[in-house]
Amino acid sequence: MKRNIVIAAVTAAALIGGGTATALATTGDDDPGTTRQSDVRASGGDDADDRAGDDADDRDNSRDDDGGDDRDDAARASSAKVTAAEAVAAALREAPGTAVSAELDDEDGDDGDRERAVWEVDVLAGDGTWHSVRIDPGTGKVLGSETDDEDDTDEVRAALKGSSVDAAEAAKAAAARGTVTSVQLDEDGHYGDGRAAWEVETLSSGKGEQDWRVGLKSGEVTADRSHHSGSDRSDDSDDSGSDDD
Repeated sequence: MKRNIVIAAVTAAALIGGGTATALATTGDDDPGTTRQSDVRASGGDDADDRAGDDADDRDNSRDDDGGDDRDDAARASSAKVTAAEAVAAALREAPGTAVSAELDDEDGDDGDRERAVWEVDVLAGDGTWHSVRIDPGTGKVLGSETDDEDDTDEVRAALKGSSVDAAEAAKAAAARGTVTSVQLDEDGHYGDGRAAWEVETLSSGKGEQDWRVGLKSGEVTADRSHHSGSDRSDDSDDSGSDDD
């Protein structure tokens, strides 16, 4: 009876600990001097398999996410017949003012469960009102416009004061590097050389997505050093000058 209690206790401890334990149990009350070993093994195989499976799933999901994003970006860019500059022009006809950003992105379609590519253009009107205008990248048609609330109006106006290059011109300047998928104002100069500039993203075959800065006054295109490694910058060493004086 005592032997059964000891073995049961050791078995429970081994199972809880997830390891292997060896218990010494007496053979009975009649022969107290004789002992034997009773091996109690609790394999961690199930837990290990679960962890390995979870890790593999995480890696697969990570690859799917990254690869999916790249494929989506390429698909949007290749299907867009309307350029960033043309989308900005269409948005300004709908909501006159200053275009501060334009991005080729996805939105839910009319049926609610199918996404479609769309240009989203943010415009700052003369009265300080912000407008978000959606442009069809296939036809240039205005799909809709909403009023937005922004709290950086003063910063944007200060950054653009005295500038001679607008969002459409910045997009045109960077178009030689690839298909422009985004252009936006970096008004506080957190990136690159610390000066306000247009930030432009392009997508091209063989080079993937690249980031550029376009000077607000000069229109000069330089590699965005906050996103590129040294090898990336070396490919554009001829564009490494400063943005604007």
